[in-house]
Amino acid sequence: MKSFYGFFIILAFIANSCKTNSSATIPETNIREVVNSPDVVLVDVRIPEQYAEGTAKNAINIPLAELSEKTGSLEGKKVVVFCNKGIQADQAMEILKKGGIEAYDGTTWKNVKAIQDEK
Repeated sequence: MKSFYGFFIILAFIANSCKTNSSATIPETNIREVVNSPDVVLVDVRIPEQYAEGTAKNAINIPLAELSEKTGSLEGKKVVVFCNKGIQADQAMEILKKGGIEAYDGTTWKNVKAIQDEK
């Protein structure tokens, strides 16, 4: 019975040691402010055919398949990425973060366009 309590205490200690400090969390970013920022680069990561069918205002097209090799052109810039459903945007976020790019997830082009139209 004593070993059971000892095991429980150790388990509780391990569980508590894995918790992160809430003061160390990254603050939420207001995507509306970022999208409407004058120094932001909006990047549509869909294929050119989809981009041609419609996108957000002033967005450039860098297809996800080409993003890794074009991160150099985005260095030092604030970037919002988006696509059709948000899946490719998530993948683009990983690529850009690994490349040290300040990137924000706009999820879909319709979302970014709607934010622009709110003005």
